[in-house]
Amino acid sequence: MKIRPINDRVLVLRVEEEQKTAGGIIIPDTAKEKPQEGQVVSVGPGKVGEDGKRVPLEVKTGDRVLFSKYAGSEIKIDGVEHVFMREDDILGILQ
Repeated sequence: MKIRPINDRVLVLRVEEEQKTAGGIIIPDTAKEKPQEGQVVSVGPGKVGEDGKRVPLEVKTGDRVLFSKYAGSEIKIDGVEHVFMREDDILGILQ
């Protein structure tokens, strides 16, 4: 299934975190939190400004981003969990 975000929406695939701590202790699934980091899969064309012109998004496909804990809506695409969010929910681009 293909999906294309509209306006200032961004589709993000969460990046899995390490299964072990630095000391080698394995973290069970029940103790893990969902990662707040992901890779941008698709972006919309941008929101329409007050002057009627589109304002392009700062993020682009392939960027690795950090987002707020409760950002967006979780959806499954072909069995893989993604997060749909507004660009405003993205805290920064990791470099």
